[in-house]
Amino acid sequence: MQLTQEHEQLRSTVEKFIETDINPYVDEWEAAEQFPAHEVFAKLGKLGLLGIKYDPQCGGLGLDFSYSMVMAEALGSVNCGGVPMAIGVQTDMCTPALNRFGTDELKQEWLTPSIAGDMVGCIGVSEAGGGSDVAAVKTMARVDGDDYVINGSKMWITNGMQADWCCLLANTGEGPVHKNKSLIMVPLDAKGVERQKIHKIGMHSSDTAQLFFDDVRVQRRNLVGQEGMGFTMQMLQFQEERLWVAASSLLALDRLIDQTIDYTRDRKTFGRPILDNQAVHFRLSELRTEVEALRALTWRAIEDYVNGKDATRLASMAKLKSGRLYREVADSCLQYWGGMGFTADNPVSRAYRDGRLGSIGGGADEIMLGIICKLEGTLPAGD
Repeated sequence: MQLTQEHEQLRSTVEKFIETDINPYVDEWEAAEQFPAHEVFAKLGKLGLLGIKYDPQCGGLGLDFSYSMVMAEALGSVNCGGVPMAIGVQTDMCTPALNRFGTDELKQEWLTPSIAGDMVGCIGVSEAGGGSDVAAVKTMARVDGDDYVINGSKMWITNGMQADWCCLLANTGEGPVHKNKSLIMVPLDAKGVERQKIHKIGMHSSDTAQLFFDDVRVQRRNLVGQEGMGFTMQMLQFQEERLWVAASSLLALDRLIDQTIDYTRDRKTFGRPILDNQAVHFRLSELRTEVEALRALTWRAIEDYVNGKDATRLASMAKLKSGRLYREVADSCLQYWGGMGFTADNPVSRAYRDGRLGSIGGGADEIMLGIICKLEGTLPAGD
């Protein structure tokens, strides 16, 4: 895809913000296992970076999806994975369905302040017993007069401890599992909502919660789009999430390779730099080639999506490849850092921990493979 001067200006704005307002504080936020989302999002909102692809009537910039992906790629210059992921949830995971299918009233109430950075959002899909099996969610929203009464729980919710609202996927009927679900905007200060922090092996700076809903009452006007269409809308929302995941990994992978080149050039064993070993510089060149291949695949998928084509196949491939490649690059680079790679406070070990989520979140590798096989026509009969 051909990027313009406007794309590059946006990239520069994001990178400058990261340099001054994120990276100097990453170590502190990692230790605290949370970053100040409202403070950071307010600054991003003033720069117009939380609504790049959304309507100016809601405070957005009105640009196409490719600009949002330029920002996603630029977020790879953050010195951790947690903060970019939290930002990506706000820009490309919990808001697309609200923007596309929500009423003007809902958008003014929830999307506009989220674009401004005055509110933090989250997406409530996964459950303890469901994970990537979206059709298996058990959370129920029962109609009672003008309200939904919600009972259930959601797991692995990024921004969950700080979020003001949740775009919740819940069962609103008893019919077929793909046609009985709806997306509902739920204020997280509502009576009956409880949060519990989840401690993780990586992505430490991003707060993650389990949310509990005990007879939580939400007005039926908080329904996003049509009742019973939640599964379909969430699948559409996943396309943007998966493209975000792939795009956000590109620069992060390049930086990890760059840092490893610098380290192995300076570190000497048996009288010469580790980088001088053919096994090392060949391997790093191979990994760089893989990153460039992922970049081409990702931007081809983005271009298709921008042009209104069905990008499901390529987006699933890019998501699959990015998760697996992140694991491969981080593991290979950590090996070349030797004992230093096994310490907790250097970039390669942080990437090793953070990058592992890429093959799990937003649809596990096995889900991506199932989608690709279905579109390739290679699934066994009856599957």
